[in-house]
Amino acid sequence: MPLLDVSDVTLTFKGIAALVSVCFQVEEGQIVSLIGPNGAGKTSMLNCISGRYHPEAGSITLGGSELLTVPTHRRTSMGLSRTFQNIALFRGLSVLDNLMVGRHAQLKYGLLSSILYFGAARRAEDAHRRRVEEIIDFLNLSPYRHQPAGLLPYGLQKRVELGRALAAEPRLLLLDEPMAGMNLEETEDMARFVLDINEEWGLTVLLVEHDMGVVMNISHQVVVLDFGQVLAQGAPEAVQADPKVLAAYLGSEDATFLGR
Repeated sequence: MPLLDVSDVTLTFKGIAALVSVCFQVEEGQIVSLIGPNGAGKTSMLNCISGRYHPEAGSITLGGSELLTVPTHRRTSMGLSRTFQNIALFRGLSVLDNLMVGRHAQLKYGLLSSILYFGAARRAEDAHRRRVEEIIDFLNLSPYRHQPAGLLPYGLQKRVELGRALAAEPRLLLLDEPMAGMNLEETEDMARFVLDINEEWGLTVLLVEHDMGVVMNISHQVVVLDFGQVLAQGAPEAVQADPKVLAAYLGSEDATFLGR
């Protein structure tokens, strides 16, 4: 059974089709990239998975459990976490506090314990803090842990957002253009973090990204959307050579696509 199974998902906005019978699967332990020209439906697909949009038809299961019947706020506890195309941090909070917010779905103690802050609440808070510190060290954010997130450079803010998503302990991590707007060095760093998250932590990743060099280097599978439909899917090498993909990106079957 795949970790994520998207089956015949259709999404429309006032009669305009954003997604049409989209089908693909993400196996556990993989990095799968969702690519396509601007407006192809990539972010719409992530929004359907995370619960921001509700498709008119189809099914999306995570670990065999249907997601579309689960309220958005409960999907995190099912093992789903994401970053956003536009940074969505709590700008006035410190890096540490932003990551602690990501632990919210892991809180198990009740209201009284949290108010009095004793026993189970104190032990849980200490455990959450240790986990967050591990993530801060992993992402090389230690020098910035007490700085307001909104004052950090753009590339570091993207890293903090990744850390907050990791703090939720997801089974499936949705990354919406994590390298967008970055310079070459920042892009290489983020790509390395995504690889390490997958290889060292064993996390499954569904990635939306426009940097085709990164996509082809780190992905196990690639799914191509065009006008809301799946145009091609498979191993990066096969997708890279698909004439339909070349035509969708360049308007012709140009062998120079992606540096070939």
